Amino acid sequence: MPLPIRYRIAPLDVHAHLIDVSCTVEVPDAAGQCFTLPAWTPGSYLIREFARHVVRIGARNAQGAVPLEKVGKARWRAAPCEGPLEVVAEIYAYDVSVRTAYADATRVYFNGTSTFLRPEGHEQAPCVLDIDASFAASIDGARVATAMRRDGAAPWGFGRYAADSYEELVDHPVEIGRFDLTSFEAGGVTHDVAIAGARNVDLDRVARDLARVCQWHCDLFAGAPNGRAPFDRYLFLVLAVGDGYGGLEHRASTSLVCKRDELPRIGDPGLDDGYLTFLGLASHEYFHAWNVKRIKPSAFTPYDLSQEGFTRLLWAFEGITSYYDDLSLARSGVVPAERVLELLARTLTTVLRTPGRHLQSVADASFDAWIKFYRPDENSPNAGVSYYAKGAIVALALDLTLRRHGRSLDDLMRALWTRHGATGVGVDEDAIEALASSLAGHDLRDFFARYVEGTEDPPLAALLADVGVELALRPREGMRDRGGKPATTAPAATTLGAQWPASGELRLTSVYREGPAARAGLSAHDVVVAIDGIRATSDLLAAALVRATPGSRMIVDAFRRDVLMRFDVELAAAPADTAVMTMLGEPGEAIAARRRAWLGA
Repeated sequence: MPLPIRYRIAPLDVHAHLIDVSCTVEVPDAAGQCFTLPAWTPGSYLIREFARHVVRIGARNAQGAVPLEKVGKARWRAAPCEGPLEVVAEIYAYDVSVRTAYADATRVYFNGTSTFLRPEGHEQAPCVLDIDASFAASIDGARVATAMRRDGAAPWGFGRYAADSYEELVDHPVEIGRFDLTSFEAGGVTHDVAIAGARNVDLDRVARDLARVCQWHCDLFAGAPNGRAPFDRYLFLVLAVGDGYGGLEHRASTSLVCKRDELPRIGDPGLDDGYLTFLGLASHEYFHAWNVKRIKPSAFTPYDLSQEGFTRLLWAFEGITSYYDDLSLARSGVVPAERVLELLARTLTTVLRTPGRHLQSVADASFDAWIKFYRPDENSPNAGVSYYAKGAIVALALDLTLRRHGRSLDDLMRALWTRHGATGVGVDEDAIEALASSLAGHDLRDFFARYVEGTEDPPLAALLADVGVELALRPREGMRDRGGKPATTAPAATTLGAQWPASGELRLTSVYREGPAARAGLSAHDVVVAIDGIRATSDLLAAALVRATPGSRMIVDAFRRDVLMRFDVELAAAPADTAVMTMLGEPGEAIAARRRAWLGA
């Protein structure tokens, strides 16, 4: 068995957001040991160049300093020497996200891909990690939360942890600081929840609700009640902040960032949109423990973290996951079915308000994730579509289509698990289409050609009618209207063909091409200061669009950078781009049975 690679992480200056990370190779390459740092992290498909956060780096052995030459943007070579060889990197850590690293006097967090050097030629060697106890002197009351296997460290304590390989090492993020803990059982294993940055959280409710959701996911893939989880333990790492959102999946844990007010408070039994958002996020990342962490596209088998891994299947790995993250809330009984229909309608609304869906297929969006999705700009709504949102809508359509043939997306996911997740065999680019057709006993090439490789909108109204759900479309009621609910006020009769914030400065964030604003010459980032001679506000503009009639004109004064310009805008009829899904009251027993099978209602 190869000798383990030894890592150590310690604070250098948490006030300056600096940490020390060392990597020791017992038997270095006789020709000169090379070390690299990943360029991206699994689950977040963007070249992030983690090496840019390395401030200083050096090497040494028992005889003293060893010359270390940088030979690539994220690659270093040590001079030939006797081992053990230790490389120490000083890393700047000040990113409040789930992708990189953060350090200050209140908490330290690190995702391994941004932190741990990889010694070339030793990728399959076991790894040990010493999390230095000196962190406790920098952070009052600090503990350690990670799903990495303890190898001498006490529960929630500093000390030694272990992983079977470099790939496993970097797949266990670590939180160091003060956090609240709760736990529950699901899938036959313990699930822990560590919440940092929040107080007065109803931990019992969080544990109770997540237990039901997680068990439902385990049952889905097992195809039976009381299904088993594919790991020995699971950890939810939750960071609560004033304003933030994000998640990243790992093999036995997930890192989540949420708003503090999205977590339920003790004594408040309500089910507001904030808590729904948190539950959906947790559900999404947990589903990834199967779909993308174990059921992987061939392009990720194995991962090459030095360069892009192109695949046209992210719509399935992220979109299907986005579909199930909400659907599971209803099927597990945690959230009423009506609320989940509202969430699905909001997702559809997002897609319908994206003109770029007519130009970019969801398969192309998957392939272009590396250059587009994580780098949105003012023209993104015109040029492309989200493989998360459009992927979820395609997943909904595929599920209902399969149900017309006596099967379901559940069957497809279980088949993918059996053939790929449980075996480690990557999913080829055409495998999902072929498997769906095989399960349905019907050729689904037309479905995939039109809605996955093509840019058509799936026929959701007809498909939803099969399960006793009515789909209605209406104009939006204002910039705060996310869809999902019937209109409560008079909707806008006209549209400017642009996006802007619901409050604050009326700066156009996007202008839809061929819309009224674009035809008049307005551009994204123009700051509207007057409408028909009256000082502009978001509320004033919304009210004007309600009163106006299609074809009427609006004089808009706006600053483009520091130049005041005037535009004569001819308004158009407001599009019906806001979706509402409603369960039919008396659909008939056959339809009601199909709805129960789909929605759990």
